[in-house]
Amino acid sequence: MAKIVSSNPNGYKIAVLGAGAWGTALAMNISQRHQVSLWARNAGHVSGMRKARANPMYLGDFKFNEQLQVEDDLATALDGADLILSVVPTAGFRGILQDIKALGCKLPIIWAHKGLEPQSAKLPYEVALEELGNEQKWGALSGPSFAAELVRGLPTAVTLAANDEAFANEAALLIHGANLRVYHTTDVIGVSVGGAVKNVMAIAAGISDGMGFGNNARAAMITRGLAEMTRFGVALGASTETFMGLAGAGDLILTCTGQYSRNREVGLQLASGKSLADILQGLGHVAEGVNTAREVMRRANTIGVDMPITYEVNQALSNGKSAKDAVTDLLGREQKPEAI
Repeated sequence: MAKIVSSNPNGYKIAVLGAGAWGTALAMNISQRHQVSLWARNAGHVSGMRKARANPMYLGDFKFNEQLQVEDDLATALDGADLILSVVPTAGFRGILQDIKALGCKLPIIWAHKGLEPQSAKLPYEVALEELGNEQKWGALSGPSFAAELVRGLPTAVTLAANDEAFANEAALLIHGANLRVYHTTDVIGVSVGGAVKNVMAIAAGISDGMGFGNNARAAMITRGLAEMTRFGVALGASTETFMGLAGAGDLILTCTGQYSRNREVGLQLASGKSLADILQGLGHVAEGVNTAREVMRRANTIGVDMPITYEVNQALSNGKSAKDAVTDLLGREQKPEAI
Protein backbone atom coordinates (compact mmCIF):
# COMPACT_ATOMS: atom_id res chain seq x y z
CA MET A 1 0.00 0.00 0.00
CA ALA A 2 1.42 3.36 -1.02
CA LYS A 3 0.38 6.15 1.30
CA ILE A 4 1.41 9.77 1.09
CA VAL A 5 2.21 10.78 4.66
CA SER A 6 3.04 14.41 5.32
CA SER A 7 5.83 15.38 7.70
CA ASN A 8 4.65 18.99 7.70
CA PRO A 9 2.87 20.19 10.86
CA ASN A 10 0.84 22.60 8.71
CA GLY A 11 -0.43 19.92 6.33
CA TYR A 12 0.63 18.77 2.89
CA LYS A 13 3.02 20.61 0.63
CA ILE A 14 3.12 20.08 -3.14
CA ALA A 15 5.97 21.23 -5.37
CA VAL A 16 4.68 22.27 -8.80
CA LEU A 17 7.50 22.36 -11.35
CA GLY A 18 6.82 24.57 -14.36
CA ALA A 19 5.14 27.97 -14.26
CA GLY A 20 3.42 28.06 -17.62
CA ALA A 21 -0.34 28.58 -17.82
CA TRP A 22 -1.34 25.05 -16.80
CA GLY A 23 1.28 24.65 -14.08
CA THR A 24 0.31 27.98 -12.57
CA ALA A 25 -3.42 27.23 -12.74
CA LEU A 26 -2.89 23.88 -10.99
CA ALA A 27 -0.67 25.49 -8.36
CA MET A 28 -3.25 28.17 -7.66
CA ASN A 29 -6.08 25.65 -7.42
CA ILE A 30 -4.18 23.26 -5.15
CA SER A 31 -3.00 26.12 -2.92
CA GLN A 32 -6.62 26.54 -1.83
CA ARG A 33 -6.15 23.28 0.09
CA HIS A 34 -2.40 22.76 0.59
CA GLN A 35 0.89 24.60 0.72
CA VAL A 36 2.42 24.93 -2.76
CA SER A 37 5.85 25.86 -4.04
CA LEU A 38 5.71 26.86 -7.71
CA TRP A 39 9.11 26.48 -9.40
CA ALA A 40 10.33 28.04 -12.62
CA ARG A 41 13.85 27.83 -14.04
CA ASN A 42 13.94 31.45 -15.22
CA ALA A 43 14.92 33.73 -12.31
CA GLY A 44 13.53 36.80 -14.10
CA HIS A 45 10.15 35.14 -14.52
CA VAL A 46 10.12 34.15 -10.85
CA SER A 47 11.06 37.67 -9.78
CA GLY A 48 8.19 39.08 -11.82
CA MET A 49 5.71 36.63 -10.29
CA ARG A 50 6.88 37.44 -6.77
CA LYS A 51 6.37 41.14 -7.33
CA ALA A 52 2.99 40.77 -9.00
CA ARG A 53 1.82 37.82 -6.88
CA ALA A 54 0.48 36.58 -10.21
CA ASN A 55 1.77 35.15 -13.50
CA PRO A 56 0.98 37.90 -16.04
CA MET A 57 3.26 36.31 -18.63
CA TYR A 58 1.03 33.24 -18.99
CA LEU A 59 -2.14 33.68 -16.94
CA GLY A 60 -3.11 37.32 -16.58
CA ASP A 61 -3.73 39.06 -13.27
CA PHE A 62 -5.19 36.23 -11.21
CA LYS A 63 -3.61 36.67 -7.79
CA PHE A 64 -1.71 34.05 -5.80
CA ASN A 65 -2.85 33.35 -2.25
CA GLU A 66 -0.45 33.25 0.71
CA GLN A 67 -0.13 29.46 0.60
CA LEU A 68 1.59 29.66 -2.80
CA GLN A 69 5.28 30.51 -2.84
CA VAL A 70 7.38 30.97 -5.99
CA GLU A 71 10.93 29.61 -6.30
CA ASP A 72 13.71 29.51 -8.87
CA ASP A 73 15.89 27.12 -6.87
CA LEU A 74 14.81 23.50 -7.30
CA ALA A 75 16.15 22.27 -3.96
CA THR A 76 14.26 25.02 -2.14
CA ALA A 77 11.06 24.20 -4.02
CA LEU A 78 11.34 20.52 -3.09
CA ASP A 79 12.27 21.13 0.55
CA GLY A 80 9.54 19.81 2.81
CA ALA A 81 7.34 18.70 -0.09
CA ASP A 82 5.22 15.55 0.04
CA LEU A 83 4.46 15.27 -3.69
CA ILE A 84 5.97 16.63 -6.92
CA LEU A 85 3.71 17.76 -9.76
CA SER A 86 5.75 18.21 -12.95
CA VAL A 87 4.26 20.54 -15.56
CA VAL A 88 7.43 21.24 -17.56
CA PRO A 89 7.27 20.66 -21.34
CA THR A 90 7.58 16.98 -22.24
CA ALA A 91 10.88 17.69 -23.99
CA GLY A 92 12.35 18.74 -20.63
CA PHE A 93 10.84 15.96 -18.51
CA ARG A 94 13.86 13.66 -18.54
CA GLY A 95 16.12 16.54 -17.59
CA ILE A 96 14.00 17.58 -14.61
CA LEU A 97 13.83 13.97 -13.38
CA GLN A 98 17.62 13.81 -13.56
CA ASP A 99 17.89 17.08 -11.64
CA ILE A 100 15.55 15.71 -8.98
CA LYS A 101 17.59 12.51 -8.71
CA ALA A 102 20.83 14.50 -8.43
CA LEU A 103 19.39 16.15 -5.31
CA GLY A 104 18.78 12.71 -3.77
CA CYS A 105 15.02 13.33 -3.81
CA LYS A 106 12.76 10.27 -4.04
CA LEU A 107 9.39 11.93 -3.60
CA PRO A 108 6.43 10.57 -5.57
CA ILE A 109 5.99 12.37 -8.88
CA ILE A 110 2.89 13.14 -10.96
CA TRP A 111 3.27 14.83 -14.35
CA ALA A 112 0.63 16.92 -16.09
CA HIS A 113 2.35 17.58 -19.42
CA LYS A 114 1.45 15.73 -22.61
CA GLY A 115 3.28 14.47 -25.65
CA LEU A 116 6.20 12.26 -26.64
CA GLU A 117 9.87 12.89 -26.00
CA PRO A 118 11.59 14.32 -29.10
CA GLN A 119 13.86 11.91 -30.98
CA SER A 120 13.13 8.87 -28.77
CA ALA A 121 9.32 8.95 -29.38
CA LYS A 122 8.87 7.77 -25.78
CA LEU A 123 5.85 8.67 -23.70
CA PRO A 124 6.42 10.31 -20.30
CA TYR A 125 5.71 7.08 -18.41
CA GLU A 126 8.50 5.37 -20.35
CA VAL A 127 10.87 8.20 -19.47
CA ALA A 128 9.82 7.91 -15.81
CA LEU A 129 10.35 4.15 -15.87
CA GLU A 130 13.85 4.59 -17.28
CA GLU A 131 14.85 7.38 -14.90
CA LEU A 132 13.03 6.39 -11.70
CA GLY A 133 12.31 2.67 -12.01
CA ASN A 134 9.16 1.08 -10.63
CA GLU A 135 9.97 1.43 -6.95
CA GLN A 136 9.42 5.18 -6.87
CA LYS A 137 5.77 6.13 -7.14
CA TRP A 138 4.79 8.10 -10.23
CA GLY A 139 1.84 8.81 -12.49
CA ALA A 140 0.11 11.05 -15.02
CA LEU A 141 -2.62 13.68 -14.68
CA SER A 142 -4.62 14.33 -17.83
CA GLY A 143 -8.06 15.22 -19.13
CA PRO A 144 -10.12 18.05 -20.66
CA SER A 145 -8.67 21.07 -18.91
CA PHE A 146 -8.00 24.62 -20.04
CA ALA A 147 -5.96 26.69 -17.59
CA ALA A 148 -8.06 29.78 -18.34
CA GLU A 149 -11.18 28.04 -17.05
CA LEU A 150 -9.68 26.29 -14.03
CA VAL A 151 -8.19 29.55 -12.74
CA ARG A 152 -11.63 31.19 -13.03
CA GLY A 153 -13.11 28.56 -10.75
CA LEU A 154 -15.07 26.79 -13.49
CA PRO A 155 -15.68 23.04 -13.00
CA THR A 156 -12.95 20.77 -14.35
CA ALA A 157 -12.60 16.97 -14.22
CA VAL A 158 -9.40 15.04 -14.95
CA THR A 159 -7.96 11.56 -14.50
CA LEU A 160 -4.88 10.58 -12.51
CA ALA A 161 -3.19 7.34 -13.54
CA ALA A 162 -0.40 5.82 -11.46
CA ASN A 163 1.77 2.70 -11.37
CA ASP A 164 0.30 1.73 -8.00
CA GLU A 165 -3.45 1.64 -7.34
CA ALA A 166 -3.26 2.78 -3.73
CA PHE A 167 -0.95 5.64 -4.66
CA ALA A 168 -3.27 6.62 -7.54
CA ASN A 169 -6.12 6.95 -5.07
CA GLU A 170 -4.05 8.85 -2.49
CA ALA A 171 -2.60 11.28 -5.02
CA ALA A 172 -6.01 11.88 -6.60
CA LEU A 173 -7.50 12.66 -3.19
CA LEU A 174 -4.66 15.07 -2.50
CA ILE A 175 -5.17 17.07 -5.72
CA HIS A 176 -8.98 16.76 -5.80
CA GLY A 177 -11.08 19.57 -4.41
CA ALA A 178 -12.96 22.82 -4.98
CA ASN A 179 -13.83 22.93 -8.70
CA LEU A 180 -11.20 20.31 -9.67
CA ARG A 181 -12.57 16.75 -9.70
CA VAL A 182 -9.92 14.01 -9.98
CA TYR A 183 -10.71 10.42 -10.93
CA HIS A 184 -8.06 7.71 -10.73
CA THR A 185 -6.94 4.64 -12.68
CA THR A 186 -3.90 2.41 -13.13
CA ASP A 187 -3.89 2.67 -16.94
CA VAL A 188 -0.89 4.97 -17.20
CA ILE A 189 -0.34 3.99 -20.84
CA GLY A 190 -3.87 4.89 -21.93
CA VAL A 191 -3.92 8.21 -20.09
CA SER A 192 -0.50 9.09 -21.53
CA VAL A 193 -1.47 8.19 -25.10
CA GLY A 194 -4.76 10.09 -24.90
CA GLY A 195 -3.05 13.23 -23.68
CA ALA A 196 -0.47 13.07 -26.45
CA VAL A 197 -2.43 12.07 -29.55
CA LYS A 198 -5.40 14.39 -28.94
CA ASN A 199 -3.14 17.36 -29.68
CA VAL A 200 -2.40 15.99 -33.16
CA MET A 201 -6.11 15.49 -33.80
CA ALA A 202 -6.81 19.05 -32.67
CA ILE A 203 -4.48 20.34 -35.39
CA ALA A 204 -6.42 18.21 -37.90
CA ALA A 205 -9.73 19.58 -36.61
CA GLY A 206 -8.37 23.13 -36.88
CA ILE A 207 -7.37 22.52 -40.50
CA SER A 208 -10.86 21.19 -41.24
CA ASP A 209 -12.53 24.18 -39.56
CA GLY A 210 -10.14 26.63 -41.19
CA MET A 211 -11.02 25.29 -44.62
CA GLY A 212 -14.71 25.76 -43.89
CA PHE A 213 -15.62 22.07 -44.01
CA GLY A 214 -18.29 22.48 -41.34
CA ASN A 215 -19.61 20.58 -38.35
CA ASN A 216 -20.12 17.23 -40.10
CA ALA A 217 -16.47 17.06 -41.10
CA ARG A 218 -15.28 18.09 -37.62
CA ALA A 219 -17.41 15.38 -35.99
CA ALA A 220 -16.02 12.80 -38.42
CA MET A 221 -12.46 13.97 -37.74
CA ILE A 222 -12.92 13.69 -33.98
CA THR A 223 -14.52 10.24 -34.23
CA ARG A 224 -11.91 8.80 -36.58
CA GLY A 225 -9.24 10.50 -34.51
CA LEU A 226 -10.53 8.66 -31.45
CA ALA A 227 -10.31 5.38 -33.35
CA GLU A 228 -6.75 6.19 -34.38
CA MET A 229 -5.78 7.13 -30.83
CA THR A 230 -7.31 3.93 -29.48
CA ARG A 231 -5.50 1.71 -32.00
CA PHE A 232 -2.21 3.29 -31.09
CA GLY A 233 -2.79 3.02 -27.35
CA VAL A 234 -4.03 -0.57 -27.38
CA ALA A 235 -0.98 -1.58 -29.43
CA LEU A 236 1.18 -0.18 -26.61
CA GLY A 237 -0.79 -2.03 -23.93
CA ALA A 238 -3.51 0.44 -22.94
CA SER A 239 -7.10 -0.44 -22.06
CA THR A 240 -9.73 0.40 -24.70
CA GLU A 241 -12.07 1.72 -21.98
CA THR A 242 -9.65 4.50 -21.05
CA PHE A 243 -10.18 6.15 -24.43
CA MET A 244 -13.91 6.46 -23.73
CA GLY A 245 -13.17 8.50 -20.61
CA LEU A 246 -11.87 11.93 -19.66
CA ALA A 247 -8.27 11.33 -20.76
CA GLY A 248 -9.43 10.02 -24.14
CA ALA A 249 -12.69 11.23 -25.66
CA GLY A 250 -13.10 14.04 -23.13
CA ASP A 251 -9.75 15.67 -23.79
CA LEU A 252 -10.04 15.03 -27.53
CA ILE A 253 -13.42 16.77 -27.82
CA LEU A 254 -12.28 19.77 -25.81
CA THR A 255 -9.02 20.26 -27.68
CA CYS A 256 -10.67 19.87 -31.09
CA THR A 257 -13.45 22.35 -30.38
CA GLY A 258 -12.41 24.71 -27.58
CA GLN A 259 -11.54 28.35 -28.12
CA TYR A 260 -8.41 28.13 -25.95
CA SER A 261 -6.88 25.22 -27.86
CA ARG A 262 -3.43 26.19 -29.13
CA ASN A 263 -3.22 23.06 -31.27
CA ARG A 264 -6.54 23.76 -32.98
CA GLU A 265 -5.27 27.31 -33.59
CA VAL A 266 -2.20 25.88 -35.35
CA GLY A 267 -4.53 23.96 -37.68
CA LEU A 268 -6.71 27.01 -38.33
CA GLN A 269 -3.71 29.08 -39.31
CA LEU A 270 -2.20 26.32 -41.45
CA ALA A 271 -5.47 26.25 -43.38
CA SER A 272 -5.15 29.98 -44.00
CA GLY A 273 -1.78 29.43 -45.67
CA LYS A 274 0.52 30.72 -42.93
CA SER A 275 3.90 29.06 -42.46
CA LEU A 276 4.46 26.93 -39.37
CA ALA A 277 7.35 29.15 -38.26
CA ASP A 278 5.15 32.25 -38.32
CA ILE A 279 2.34 30.44 -36.52
CA LEU A 280 4.55 29.24 -33.69
CA GLN A 281 6.19 32.63 -33.29
CA GLY A 282 2.78 34.25 -32.95
CA LEU A 283 1.40 31.74 -30.43
CA GLY A 284 3.77 32.55 -27.59
CA HIS A 285 2.91 29.21 -25.94
CA VAL A 286 3.92 25.62 -26.58
CA ALA A 287 1.64 23.68 -28.96
CA GLU A 288 2.62 20.11 -28.08
CA GLY A 289 0.92 18.59 -31.12
CA VAL A 290 3.52 20.02 -33.50
CA ASN A 291 6.35 17.84 -32.16
CA THR A 292 4.02 15.03 -31.13
CA ALA A 293 2.81 14.36 -34.69
CA ARG A 294 6.33 13.54 -35.83
CA GLU A 295 7.09 11.34 -32.83
CA VAL A 296 3.76 9.49 -32.97
CA MET A 297 4.39 8.64 -36.61
CA ARG A 298 7.89 7.45 -35.73
CA ARG A 299 6.43 5.17 -33.06
CA ALA A 300 3.43 4.07 -35.15
CA ASN A 301 5.71 2.97 -37.98
CA THR A 302 7.77 0.94 -35.51
CA ILE A 303 4.78 -0.94 -34.09
CA GLY A 304 2.84 -1.18 -37.36
CA VAL A 305 -0.23 0.93 -36.50
CA ASP A 306 -2.13 2.70 -39.30
CA MET A 307 -2.65 6.39 -38.41
CA PRO A 308 -3.78 8.24 -41.55
CA ILE A 309 -4.86 11.48 -39.84
CA THR A 310 -1.61 11.72 -37.91
CA TYR A 311 0.32 10.97 -41.09
CA GLU A 312 -1.28 13.84 -43.02
CA VAL A 313 -0.92 16.27 -40.13
CA ASN A 314 2.76 15.39 -39.91
CA GLN A 315 3.14 15.85 -43.66
CA ALA A 316 1.74 19.36 -43.31
CA LEU A 317 3.86 20.18 -40.26
CA SER A 318 7.20 18.59 -41.08
CA ASN A 319 7.32 17.97 -44.81
CA GLY A 320 5.91 21.14 -46.32
CA LYS A 321 2.67 19.66 -47.62
CA SER A 322 -0.14 22.18 -47.96
CA ALA A 323 -3.11 21.81 -45.63
CA LYS A 324 -5.40 21.55 -48.69
CA ASP A 325 -3.39 18.70 -50.21
CA ALA A 326 -3.25 16.89 -46.88
CA VAL A 327 -7.02 16.99 -46.51
CA THR A 328 -7.56 16.03 -50.17
CA ASP A 329 -5.36 12.96 -49.77
CA LEU A 330 -7.07 12.02 -46.51
CA LEU A 331 -10.52 12.22 -48.12
CA GLY A 332 -9.27 10.27 -51.14
CA ARG A 333 -8.33 7.19 -49.17
CA GLU A 334 -9.83 3.90 -50.27
CA GLN A 335 -13.32 3.17 -48.92
CA LYS A 336 -13.29 0.58 -46.10
CA PRO A 337 -15.42 -0.77 -43.24
CA GLU A 338 -15.60 1.36 -40.10
CA ALA A 339 -13.45 -0.17 -37.40
CA ILE A 340 -11.12 0.80 -34.60
